[in-house]
Amino acid sequence: MLPESLDALLAIADRQGNPEALEARLGRPLDNTRAVTLRDGVAVIPITGPIMRYANLFTRISGATSTQELATDLRTALDDPKVKAIVLNIDSPGGEATGINELADMVYAARSRKPIKAYVGGTGASAAYWIASAAGEVVVDDTALLGSIGVVLEVAVRQAEAGQKRYTLVSSNAPNKRPDVETERGRAEIAKTIDALADVFTAKVARNLGVKPEKVAAMGDHGGVRVGAAAVEAGLAHRTGSLEALIAELSGRSGTWVGIAPTVVRTTAEFRAAIAAGVDPRTIQIGNLNAIRAQAAAAAILAERERAKRIRAMAVRGLEDTATAAIASGISAEAAALSLLKAAKERGIKIGV
Repeated sequence: MLPESLDALLAIADRQGNPEALEARLGRPLDNTRAVTLRDGVAVIPITGPIMRYANLFTRISGATSTQELATDLRTALDDPKVKAIVLNIDSPGGEATGINELADMVYAARSRKPIKAYVGGTGASAAYWIASAAGEVVVDDTALLGSIGVVLEVAVRQAEAGQKRYTLVSSNAPNKRPDVETERGRAEIAKTIDALADVFTAKVARNLGVKPEKVAAMGDHGGVRVGAAAVEAGLAHRTGSLEALIAELSGRSGTWVGIAPTVVRTTAEFRAAIAAGVDPRTIQIGNLNAIRAQAAAAAILAERERAKRIRAMAVRGLEDTATAAIASGISAEAAALSLLKAAKERGIKIGV
């Protein structure tokens, strides 16, 4: 067993007597949802497998996802006061176009109500990417595949059986009702519909990401897919990361704000300067702890030498023992001055000013 897997197993074993701790780690089902889990106030909504509009026995058996059920889950998470943020956990190759636009618009509109992030750990392609782009931020694994922005229609032509011939008659007012895909004209007519759907897809992705529609095709490699950091560089995603880190960030458990460039400090002076400049403490990272310790030790030595020097300078003849005792006690130079004055008065020693 890999070390990290063993650590996770032992961590769960340590929590076996504490159901609340287990729920915090693994999540508990969110009431009235399909498969949503709630972890530290973060609702994780899975979007896996092929995406279809309506839920049925086939979607459950095949591991597909229904936009109908997703809409219900999202609405429930938005209305639940226990949920303070939402993560769309996506691993899907896409699916049918019907229902995708409505769901993506719902996600886009909900961004103003609660933080919504999309996480792609495997594949976020086609319809799945349409949904992901509607979230407030898209976070991806280094190996995740994103893109496939476009519309595809596959038509299988069934040949007539021997001895049979099939005719299709269309009313004269609707010559484009049944285009013949075996003719160039028929394919061109069908392509118009596909292009129109692709235009909607592109326009909505552009709106979701805040870019111009004409840039989307190149960002998505003209229907191709991009991997991890390349997807971030192209603008399809905002940053790379992990699902666990994203949940920790949204729940407030992370030590720093992921996604905001950290301010690295190496000395106490740099730390104080960062705080004085208004830098959020949650984004400050210690660059070299050993250097900070060494700097602090050096500063302490200098301060101690200066204190001893000031006390010795005030010790006139006959008060050497009092000065030595003051240095050893660790009192400030100001306090030592008072001790020296008192000792001088008691001994009849005059201190010149």
